[in-house]
Amino acid sequence: MIKTRFAPSLSGYMHIGNLRSALFAYLIAKQDEGEFVLRIEDTDRSRSRIGVEEQIYNILNAFQLTYDEGPHRETNNTEYVQSKRLDIYKSYAEKLLKKGEAYYCFCDKKTLNANRMKANEEKQNFLYEDPCRIIGIEEAKNRVLAGESYTIRQKMPKTGQTSFRDLVYGDITFDNSTLEDQILIKSDGFPTYNFANVIDDALMEITHVTRGCEYLSSMPKYLLLYEALNFPRPEFVHLPLVRIKEKGVLIKNYKEDDLMDLLNQGFLPSAIINYMALLGWNPRTNQEFFTLQELINEFDISKITKRPCCYDIKKLVWFNKHYISKMNDQEYINFTRPYLENVYNLKDKTEEWINNLLLLFKKHLHFGSEIALVSNLFFRKTIVLDEKCINYLRSDELIPSVLTTFKEEVENCSNWNLQNIEELLKRVELKTNSTKEKTYMPIRIVVTGLNYGRELSKTLFLLEQQTIIKRVENSIGMY
Repeated sequence: MIKTRFAPSLSGYMHIGNLRSALFAYLIAKQDEGEFVLRIEDTDRSRSRIGVEEQIYNILNAFQLTYDEGPHRETNNTEYVQSKRLDIYKSYAEKLLKKGEAYYCFCDKKTLNANRMKANEEKQNFLYEDPCRIIGIEEAKNRVLAGESYTIRQKMPKTGQTSFRDLVYGDITFDNSTLEDQILIKSDGFPTYNFANVIDDALMEITHVTRGCEYLSSMPKYLLLYEALNFPRPEFVHLPLVRIKEKGVLIKNYKEDDLMDLLNQGFLPSAIINYMALLGWNPRTNQEFFTLQELINEFDISKITKRPCCYDIKKLVWFNKHYISKMNDQEYINFTRPYLENVYNLKDKTEEWINNLLLLFKKHLHFGSEIALVSNLFFRKTIVLDEKCINYLRSDELIPSVLTTFKEEVENCSNWNLQNIEELLKRVELKTNSTKEKTYMPIRIVVTGLNYGRELSKTLFLLEQQTIIKRVENSIGMY
């Protein structure tokens, strides 16, 4: 059975790159009816941030990436938060010490930094030759007992090669001579990322390790740990980098990848998941829109691409607009109404009016919070015309007559409904001997302040008679 894991750290809130990693791990497991594990990596205490762990649970829940094992879903008394597994890491470090494959290192950061700076000045690659490697185990233990600060490092081979086959990038080989003895246990007693990951993946029986291809250079360290600890190697699936369109930077350095911001703005989880799946995976068909279940059915590791992919917020907006337009009316109303209520006071508005307003923009809305922006004309007391609108109102001598006739028709309308409004507009066109454009455009401009917008009759219905009359009165003779 395939078993994958998503193992986020607590150093920052989840972003698009994290979600893509979680999604691919989830799909790899579920396409074979396997299990998806969540593990929290919190061993870097200096970088852990309050609230991140809770956000991880909320994000996975929002995107329906349900994990089979993890915090709050423990199995066989297994802990899935690394800070609660310190004794496990310590025991495996001690095993490597006894085998002579690890050693105590007493070098301080000052010494390490000095050597690193010297290498940089000499424009050489920094590869630390640790003098503690040759210290006898008894001497090292005595120094530990004496209270001397230490780390535990793994002895890396100085000759030969380390090779593996990645399910995306194929066969890769590294020269061991380029490897530095890696730290396993830090001076604070916590394990390093590499050490804890290898132990946890092995003990949790992870069969497929999924992560970004930026970790390829670290693979020799992982592989040599598996070998030293006598753990079976899992399969490795390295995902292509995600870059921002036209910026060429990793996605984690960009604001528009913040998942909570996207959700708060009204991006739908289904749209985000759909778009994320296509960043590094090619279904090799013309299909663009997938439900999560369809992704599970279609997903295949062999279709993961090698080349960096491009995260384009405009493309995500396009996906989101499609998903919003496909909602049924009640779902759409329930989705958009909170964004409207958050900005405007709706106490004097009827349910019918609110629903009609929301539905007016259903086929055109890009994200939920946009409703407050596009509906602004229905709530503001005054409008200000830009130069383009003013020039249009001055472009034809017939326009004042159109506006005057329109005002009279509105005043004489006793039953303000869509059918009567549409008939009213036709009468204005006939009475002024105008074209439809020369009738509709000046009316739209003076009542909305814009030379574009949604259906005019529905817009007029929502604006209501007195508001329209007042705006037309204010405009006649001014332009």
